[in-house]
Amino acid sequence: MKGLIIAIDGPVGSGKSTLARRVAALLGYVYIDTGAMYRSVALKAQRRGVPLDSGDALAALAGETRIDLRQMDGAGGAQQVLLDGEDVTRLIRTPEVAQAASKVALETGVRKVLVAEQRRAGERGGVVMEGRDIGSVVFPDAQLKIFLTASPEVRAERRWREHQQKGDAIDLARTLDEIIERDRRDRERTTSPLVKAQDAVVVDSTAMEPEEVARLVAMLAKQQASESAR
Repeated sequence: MKGLIIAIDGPVGSGKSTLARRVAALLGYVYIDTGAMYRSVALKAQRRGVPLDSGDALAALAGETRIDLRQMDGAGGAQQVLLDGEDVTRLIRTPEVAQAASKVALETGVRKVLVAEQRRAGERGGVVMEGRDIGSVVFPDAQLKIFLTASPEVRAERRWREHQQKGDAIDLARTLDEIIERDRRDRERTTSPLVKAQDAVVVDSTAMEPEEVARLVAMLAKQQASESAR
C-alpha cells in the first residue's frame, strides 16, 4: 500500500525537524526538510552578494540551484544537505543563515521554484515533510497534517540550547526576540503565510518530550493508514 504524505507545519523552534526525523524512523518513511532548501538558497545568495529583497534575482538564483537531501546512515534520520554538490549541512544552521532564509522565503518566485521541487519529492507518498506551508500549500491533500507549536519562551530556550551544544555563543533574550520577529514575518508574508490547515491536528509540545510527541504522531499516522485501507 502506498505510504501516507505526512505534513508537519509550525513556527520556528517548535521541534518540527526533530519530530519529522523521528516519525519517519518509526514508520520507515523518508524525511524531507524543506527548511534546508530555503536555507541553502539563502546561503548561496549571501555568497553571491544577492540582495535578500531582490525577488527576481533570488528567484533566478533558486532556479539555477541544485539542492540534494540525502539520508545519513546511522544518524537517527538526519540528512546531509548538498548545495550544488557541496556539503553545507552545518553551514546552513547558523543564526545568520536562518534569519536570511526567513527573508528569502518571503519571495514568491523562490517559493514557486522550491514548492515544485517539494511536490516532486513527496508525490509518491511514504514521506514526512516539514515546513511552514506543507499542509496548506505544498500538499493540501496530505492524509495527515500536524500543526506543531509551543510557547515562544520554550521555543527560544530550545533554539538557544541547540546552538550552545554546537559551541555557538548566542544570547537567550536575543533569541527570544528573533523568534517573535520570525513568527510575525512568517504570519504576515503575502505568499504562503504560516497558518494552520483547517484539517490539521494541533500538537502543543510545550510540556512534552520529543519522543512522546513522535509516538503520538506515529500513532495518528497508523490510525489514518488503517482507515484509508478500509
